[in-house]
Amino acid sequence: MSDAARTGDLEAALRAVVPALDAHLAAPATGTASGADASWRPLLDTPVPQLGAGDVETLRVLAETVVPDAMRMTAPGFLGWITTGSTVVPAVARLVATLAGTQRYLGHTTGLLESVALRWLAETCQLPPEMEGVFSSSGSVANLLAIGAARQRAYTRLGHDVARDGVRDVPPGRIYASVEVHHCVLKAAAVLGLGRDAVALLPVDGSQRVDLSAVRAALSADARTGVVPVAVLGIAGTTNTGAIDDLDGLADLAQEFGTWLHVDGAYGLFGRLDPRLEARYTGVDRADSVVVDAHKWLCVPTGIGATFLRDRAALGQTFTSDPSDYLEGAFEEAGDTSWATSPWEAMGPPFHDWTLDLSAPARGLVVWSALHEIGVEGLRARIVRDNDYARSLAELVRADPCLELLAEPELSICCFRYRAHGLDEATLDALNRDIVRRLHGSTPYVPSPTLVDGHYAIRPCFINPRTEQRDVSALAATVRRLGDALVAGAG
Repeated sequence: MSDAARTGDLEAALRAVVPALDAHLAAPATGTASGADASWRPLLDTPVPQLGAGDVETLRVLAETVVPDAMRMTAPGFLGWITTGSTVVPAVARLVATLAGTQRYLGHTTGLLESVALRWLAETCQLPPEMEGVFSSSGSVANLLAIGAARQRAYTRLGHDVARDGVRDVPPGRIYASVEVHHCVLKAAAVLGLGRDAVALLPVDGSQRVDLSAVRAALSADARTGVVPVAVLGIAGTTNTGAIDDLDGLADLAQEFGTWLHVDGAYGLFGRLDPRLEARYTGVDRADSVVVDAHKWLCVPTGIGATFLRDRAALGQTFTSDPSDYLEGAFEEAGDTSWATSPWEAMGPPFHDWTLDLSAPARGLVVWSALHEIGVEGLRARIVRDNDYARSLAELVRADPCLELLAEPELSICCFRYRAHGLDEATLDALNRDIVRRLHGSTPYVPSPTLVDGHYAIRPCFINPRTEQRDVSALAATVRRLGDALVAGAG
């Protein structure tokens, strides 16, 4: 049988799996996918087949085994980490991009939409008009790109081209961020040759925002010893509590010490659309680079981060490679494709020079579909609603003598715990850890845990478009019920 004959019938394939996907979307977050003896494990963990089972059997396994026990992030009660299942239109757009627009280049619709979606995303986040961007696979890579550009500029000012020559024989560099910074920043420092220890992890205040006096002290101390200030990093929505750093204050420090200001808004940059929080984001307009994840609050499929720079050419100075005959040499020029007589004649913008990968999916098509479907005002309504959910939960916690708020919500994260009088901190941590296990194993509610000021916290993050107010109220009531039962059982 030829390869062409094996490619299958798309309509038939979709008919085979769509009913299972529809059922999955309606299922509660708590599933049967826990435990070493889950029935699906031996069906999937098998030796590689020497003879393929064919499309019908493979689709049957997908529909009957994979989908029912897959992660149920689309369920209204899934409130864990900062992730959620895609809404339907962007998920279909991902399929379109997979089959009808497999690359982000050339003079086709998907090539154009890569640029259009970046522009739309920047306008949605109210970024300065000179900021231009590039899509990548995640917030982690998006941050790596921005920090790479910051490193390049910092050492270029000293006469070193570190992208070409590496970081040998140059003075050490430093990135200044709070202890709440995402661990991907430490990974980026390691990959870029600065080393994880080059990230100065500075204390936070009582609101979980970076202490500006600590940032100033660290910058001043390093200036006296010749350490290169690579970047000051502000967080527009920490992953732990959703706190927004004083971005204007950090911009002042970056300007004073002549260094790059980077804003990690992977989760929280979209929070700028909430009118109650606009003033917290004014420092973004002074940043040299900003990142945002479309696959968080915009609810597109996972794998779409974006990096925006005031000077996108800095990415080219950092990540460009020498042109090759088979690629760049195959086109007359990069950039605008409107002059071409054939869609295959012009490559389009050189996205590969601004990021790590050459071949890349048409992520812009997916982002475009989400914004085209709901618009800026639809996204604003989603963000205001989700922030309201966190505030609503905080009020429920404050009103219950057996619940305790551990961090005042700023965005859509609310950290709290069950508290029984007379129990020490270690016992309270163990009790709340048990509550989270029971939430995950026997209820529709799946928040994730964290630590806030050393206390074990229950941490729902409201970015799931399918969550409703009744789920918020039921979560608080369920935590209270589980906590009461555990305390009574222990007594």
